[in-house]
Amino acid sequence: MDDAGRRTGMIPIPPETLARALAEFARIVGADNVWSGDTARTSYADAMAPRDPASYAPDAAVAPASTDEVQAIVRVAAELGVPLWPISRGKNFGYGGAAPHIPNVVMLDMVRMNRILECNVEMGYVVVEPGVSFDDLYHYLVDNDIPLWMSAPAHTWGSVLGNALERGVGYTPYGEHASKVCGMEVVTADGSLLRTGMGAMAGSQTWHGFPYGYGPSWDPAFMQSNFGVVTRMGLWLMPRPAQTLNLAMKLDRVEDLSPAIDVLRPLKLDGTVQANPSLGNVIRSLATRGPRSALWQGSGPMPADVLDAARQQAGVGHWNFGIRLFGDPDVNAINARKVRAAFAGKVQAEFEESEWTGGDLRGSGHPTPTLAALGVVDWLGGPGGHLTFSPVSAFSGAEAWKQYTLVRGMYEEAGFDYYGGFTAGQRYLNHITMILFNRNDQDMCDRANSLFTRLIEVGAQNGWGEYRTHTLFYDEVARSYDYNNGAMRRWNERVKDAVDPQGIIAPGKMGIWPRRYREAGE
Repeated sequence: MDDAGRRTGMIPIPPETLARALAEFARIVGADNVWSGDTARTSYADAMAPRDPASYAPDAAVAPASTDEVQAIVRVAAELGVPLWPISRGKNFGYGGAAPHIPNVVMLDMVRMNRILECNVEMGYVVVEPGVSFDDLYHYLVDNDIPLWMSAPAHTWGSVLGNALERGVGYTPYGEHASKVCGMEVVTADGSLLRTGMGAMAGSQTWHGFPYGYGPSWDPAFMQSNFGVVTRMGLWLMPRPAQTLNLAMKLDRVEDLSPAIDVLRPLKLDGTVQANPSLGNVIRSLATRGPRSALWQGSGPMPADVLDAARQQAGVGHWNFGIRLFGDPDVNAINARKVRAAFAGKVQAEFEESEWTGGDLRGSGHPTPTLAALGVVDWLGGPGGHLTFSPVSAFSGAEAWKQYTLVRGMYEEAGFDYYGGFTAGQRYLNHITMILFNRNDQDMCDRANSLFTRLIEVGAQNGWGEYRTHTLFYDEVARSYDYNNGAMRRWNERVKDAVDPQGIIAPGKMGIWPRRYREAGE
């Protein structure tokens, strides 16, 4: 079956079935926590997408307050064959927000499940429910003077648990969030409850300390999947460092991207640089300062001379990033000298050094509550929208340069400014780019949609896979993982059919379709 069949093989919920389900849900969570009709359709729309939100609007929503309520809801859904679309807080901006992949589902909104269940200072972990935001965790740690640091993405409105499940990243040494997950509680498609890893043993003392348990490891399988509903999660936190030392850098030559990447790689591999530096381009820096109209009123991508003049006026580089060192001041000083020496003579870099040794966390490298990053969506005027294209690159200057020049060329050919950057993992680069557009401009929306589809295709032709994507493009990205005629996708769907035979949990998420939806499209 081709992907067009998968996308069009939708299964409407019969009105009488939906009414019965909603009545049961209201009995479980209270009528005030069940929504349907226009309220549900508008509340869970992705307002930043380039397509009509009505085309994939849910039929209703239910908001449980506990794992017991999630279990009861899932049992009703399984009995009636009503598909659920679980979300934690729905702030997955650039990747679909709260929106489902398909219409004719009931949102399982766990925002009311917002408890921090445990914080073990001695062992350095926290246990959270889906509704706990990064803001919540920040205030909990700071208000209680807990000597642990969290990691967070660009904005702190989203869910700690949800971000880790989507393999989001932050910018501390613990910034690869999925790798810091240790132990989950999961509601399965029949309403049963299981605990992963060491939690599979009743009374385990190491559920959130040892990440594997006995037998297959299932924590990773519940990430970016639709095999169950995660209702609690253990997450390792970083001990508060004695000092952070930041080397802010700007590269005034665009071609210095390649040598900078090659200099950074051994520093990451040997542990000199513990965190995940992000090399952002000039548009990424300028977009944080206000709309493009303040710099240029033309159409299409900004001309090179205009862009360079704006760059110099703002005092930013073609590439801008910081290498922040965490730990003992003496060790940081040695590593700072090592970083400076490594870049010397390889790139034209300007360094600005700053340190934090305690007190106010602003400027420390510890994320603080902010929504500032969301302002960049209005770069081309409001109301702004954006799509985030996130291919993985080899940790190689030549490969990063190839990916950058190709992607930038495609952006500009479609009439957009290239907004992007490379976040350095341990042995890979995440190339995070955003298509910024004005949602009131239908032509711009159409071009954004077409560009994204083409980026997926061209990326796959070059062996570049996205590590996450917008809900609108799940199938296109799943199709790009095509080794042995899509063997991985077929395996995922075999697992899906085994653990969720009725296909009620997030049908189509990440391109994983239950049997009944596959058959409906034939």
